[in-house]
This record gives sequence, structure tokens and C-alpha cells, in this order.
Amino acid sequence: MTASLFEPYRLGDITLSNRIVMAPLTRNRAAPGNIATDLTAQYYAQRASAGLIISEASQISPEGQGYQDTPGIHSPEQIAGWKKVTKAVHDAGGRIFLQAWHVGRISHTSLQPGGKAPVAPSAIRANGKTFVNNAFTDVSEPRALELSELPGIVEDYRKAAANAIEAGFDGIEIHAANGYLLDQFLRDGANKRTDAYGGSIENRARLLLEVMEAVIKEIGANRVGIRLSPVTPANDLTDSNPQALFNYVVEKLNGLKPVYIHVVEGATGGPRDVAPDFDFEALHKRFDGTWMTNNGYDKALAETVLAEGKADLIAFGRPFISNPDLVERLKRGAPLNELNRDTLYGGGATGYTDYPTLGTAA
Repeated sequence: MTASLFEPYRLGDITLSNRIVMAPLTRNRAAPGNIATDLTAQYYAQRASAGLIISEASQISPEGQGYQDTPGIHSPEQIAGWKKVTKAVHDAGGRIFLQAWHVGRISHTSLQPGGKAPVAPSAIRANGKTFVNNAFTDVSEPRALELSELPGIVEDYRKAAANAIEAGFDGIEIHAANGYLLDQFLRDGANKRTDAYGGSIENRARLLLEVMEAVIKEIGANRVGIRLSPVTPANDLTDSNPQALFNYVVEKLNGLKPVYIHVVEGATGGPRDVAPDFDFEALHKRFDGTWMTNNGYDKALAETVLAEGKADLIAFGRPFISNPDLVERLKRGAPLNELNRDTLYGGGATGYTDYPTLGTAA
């Protein structure tokens, strides 16, 4: 029997109503203190027909923030804000994981405590932009993390996992993709360390695996997923041998048994064939758990990939921004609302909670 996009799926201890996942999407609408609001709760509840929602990336510490008005998961006020969101989603019949984030070098001194330099595996500035003061701005020069600071980073992820469960999330996704801190440690283009966290693939993967071990120990493997983007050029990240690197990473993750691996195929938000020689199926074969794929999917491609057994869940990103009822639209083959790019980052309800559903459009 081939799997359908619209049939239920058992993920760890929870049942998803379908195999469609809302991917994490940064929207820069947190209140002062980086707190999720009532509007945030409305936005996610509108999209609760997704089998699983993965929240927008949320920083695990003040140092982990890289963009203005992104929510956090490290203060009591932030936990309280997220409680409204998880209740709204659950009341609407949905399931939601929090994406836990540390941006590393993709930040700006104006966002860092005391105006300090952002942290990174090595003091190499990314040729990239961040969003501060309502404008895209070059990222700041980072400083290399001291060896003695790394246990504190692991501890911040562990606390974030505990906080996410306290806030009512069904689980947590560790953000190890798109050129942020854990991804920076993985790549030899950004990681020039000469200690136990740099050099060999085993060393560069060490921090990621320590984070996963700590988070799984804290809340259980059935509530922990991870996102990887093996070939995306996002945020100026390069590696000399991504196939060998991610073959190793996925093999090691398989031993830890997280509930899913979420893989960005190709360039995040861009072409799927950015690295035509990369073998994503080689990664899939190394993992026994749920395999979630993402990037440029429409209904036809999603159904094909599920039918071929190349994924268990399919994540959709931007279509969920402009189509709160994306699941119903895909089911009916209905046209999709056009995305308003001018309202993607920052602002209020416009371009956030005011996109029409099929019901309101009719």
C-alpha cells in the first residue's frame, strides 16, 4: 500500500492527522522581550490542520538571537507566551514542535547582550545579512567560542528542551541547518578549530551530537527531531565533503534514535538541484526513524516521494504563510493564495493572520 499525503501518521507517541508538516518560518513578530503574542497563537491555530507544525526558530539564549523580534524559549515570560500558542493549536486539533535555535555568527552586535560580538566556532565573518532595525544589514564579526564555553551551549539547549515541554509543545526540533551555530561547527569552511571540536568530521560533529544527547536525555528521544541542510549555501556556509560529513552525522544520529530527521533538499528556499551529485537517499538509508523532507514541494512531488518510500512526512514552508488551510487546498486541488513578500518579516496582522481560507473566499 502506498502512503497518502492525507492519511494519519504515528510519530513517536503522538498521531498526526496527515503527513503534511508546516515547516519553521521566521516572521519577526514577537513582542518586546521576544515573547510570542495572542496574534502568534491565532496565526498557528489557523494552520493547525497540518499534521505537525514546527514553530518558527526560537533562540535558546540571549546570545542565540540573530534577527530582531524573533521569539525565545529561555525566559519565564517567553514560556508563558508560548503556552497560549500551544493551547490554541491543541484546541484546534493540531500538534506542534518548537524549533530551538542558536544563530552563532549570523547576528549583529546590536542584538547581542552588552553589544558584544556574536559567537562562532572560529572568528570568521559570514558574507551574509541579518534583519535589524527593520532592514537587512551585514552580520557582525564574530569571536571564536572558548572550549570552556561549549558545555554552557549544550546546557542552554537542554534547558530550552525542558522549557518547550513546560510551554506545552509536543516536542522540539534542534535547528542544525541553514548555516547557524551547530551547522557552523559541522563545516570545515566555518570551523577552523584545532581542539576536540575541529579538524576531523568526528570532531566537527561533536557539539551537535552532545546537544542531541543532552536534549534526548532531558525530554526523551520520542520528542526530539533535528533539521539538517547538507548542501544549502545559506549564510555563506561551505564544506569540502558534505556527503562524507552527513553520512557520518546521520549514522551517529541513528544511534541516538531521535523521532525524526528533517532534511532540506537543495538550497533552502531555492533550487532543489543546487548539488546534483549529492545523494540524499544515502542519508535516508542510514536512518531507521521518521524521514521528513522539505524544499520546493507541491502536491504531485510530495505524493511521488511518499509513494516511492523516500520520505514519511513532507514539510511545506511558504505555501503555509499565504494558505492557512493548505491541507484542504491540496486535498481539493484548489488554487493557492499568492504570497505577499512585503509582509514576510515584521509588522502585525497584515500578511500574517488575514490570508483567506477557501471558506472565507467563497
